[in-house]
Formats: sequence, C-alpha cells, structure tokens
Amino acid sequence: MFELVKSGGWLMVPILLSSVIAMAIIFERLWTLRPSRIAPKNTLSQVWRWIKSNGLDNRKLDQLKAGSPLGEILAAGLTNARSGREIMKESIEEQAGKVIHDLERYLNTLGTIAAITPLLGLLGTVIGMIDVFTVLMVEGTGNAGVLAGGISKALITTAAGLTVAIPALIFHRYFTRRIDELVVAMEQDAIKLVEVLQGDRKGSSSANGPSSALGSSSALGSEARKK
Repeated sequence: MFELVKSGGWLMVPILLSSVIAMAIIFERLWTLRPSRIAPKNTLSQVWRWIKSNGLDNRKLDQLKAGSPLGEILAAGLTNARSGREIMKESIEEQAGKVIHDLERYLNTLGTIAAITPLLGLLGTVIGMIDVFTVLMVEGTGNAGVLAGGISKALITTAAGLTVAIPALIFHRYFTRRIDELVVAMEQDAIKLVEVLQGDRKGSSSANGPSSALGSSSALGSEARKK
C-alpha cells in the first residue's frame, strides 16, 4: 500500500489528507445527527405536561434548552409566549436558524472534498502523463514496459481521488436529506406549540396527535432556513 501511495506522487498527500478529514466528518455527523438527540419524540408532550401542571419555570426552561436542539427552539418560543403570536414565531425562527446552522456544520467541507478530490486525481494523472511522454521522447517507443508502468502510475491519483470523492458525495447527500427531515419534524412541533399557546388548537390533540393542519404558521421552517 505504501508503494502504491508513493508511486502516485506528491498529489497523493492532499488526497490522503482529504480522506482522513472526510472520514472524521462522516463519523462525527452520524453521531451528532441522530434523531433521538436532535428531536426526541417526547419533548413536546413533556412541555405540555409542564404547562398543564403550571410547573413551567426558569429551571425547566434551562433543562429544556440543554436537552436537545428541539428543546432550544421550543424554549425560545415559550420565553416569548406572552408577547403575542408574531413575537413568539419570530423568536422561534431566530433560534431555528441557529439550530439549522449547527446541524449543517462541516457539510460544506465534506462537499468541498467530494468536489476537489477528483480534480486533484486528474491533475496527478496529467502530471504523470507528461512524465510518460518525457520518457517517450528520451527513450523512444522501444521499451513498452516502462511506458505501461508510467501510465499505470499516472492513473493511481485519479483512482485515489474518486475513491475519496464517491463516499464523501454519498454521505453529503445523505446528511443533507437527514437535516431536511429533522427540520420538518422540529417545525411541526414548533407549530403545534404556537397554535396551542395562542389558542388555535386544543392542547390534548397537539400534544399527542399528529399535525394535520399547519395553517398560517407553516412558514416557520422555511423562514428559519432563509435566515
């Protein structure tokens, strides 16, 4: 393996470095973007129980914020619930923007690796082919073994670049899709909370049942993503 890497030339160094960074990002995002960590299913029902029992205080709000990103969004809305529907929505949107930014951490780097490693591999191949033609000019076409070996070495960087880029691209798309799903789930819970506290929906149905009508609050997630 070392000889294979060595034969690829100095461009194998950034390709290998990119592979290490990509693997680190993939494992970190797989651990961080777990649905049970981002948007636990019982968060909204727990908040509703606190509200019904008049047990929602600053300590519970701090606990809610520390529990999950969904808890951060709901806590922002609860803090401004008495200021009216629009203020509550705005506070939720602002906090959601921060949460979404955190969810997308490192994805730009992963996408850059997926885009740049094939180019590095292609550059290595071009440089290798230049060396092959240089040898061809000096020694002629009599030694086919030297030419074949030079060409195979030139193609190593392209193979290495694609080997890094393909999984990086797959996981970049996968994480983007997962984030979209998590944002939709958090948006639905935030909408339920707004509609319950502002009197648009009964608490029992919002805490336990699925969201069937998003009404005028359906722009929460899209507005947060714009911010």
